[in-house]
Amino acid sequence: MPVPAAACKPSPTRSTARHPVLPDLPYAPVRKRALPPGRPREWYVTHNRRLKAMRLAIALLDSGVHMPNQARDETIRDTAALIGVHPPSATTCHMVRALMRYSR
Repeated sequence: MPVPAAACKPSPTRSTARHPVLPDLPYAPVRKRALPPGRPREWYVTHNRRLKAMRLAIALLDSGVHMPNQARDETIRDTAALIGVHPPSATTCHMVRALMRYSR
């Protein structure tokens, strides 16, 4: 017995393109673990920069910024202040845009 077409129609939703969604802030901070000892200092700097860029990219995506060209340095720094991390450098901002570009 076929189902009427009106019964299968999904409910309408609001587009996030016109209505930005505030990021869902973490409810409890993630438990920090010690990094492995004995690596060169540059490895730790790069590792922490990647983690920060990933957090910022996720927060930007949650707030409705989906394209790398929408994420200017000011937007990324405002998002960093919103989620409570130190303002990122130009290199970290570039890395955030790269993460957003390659995730598509």
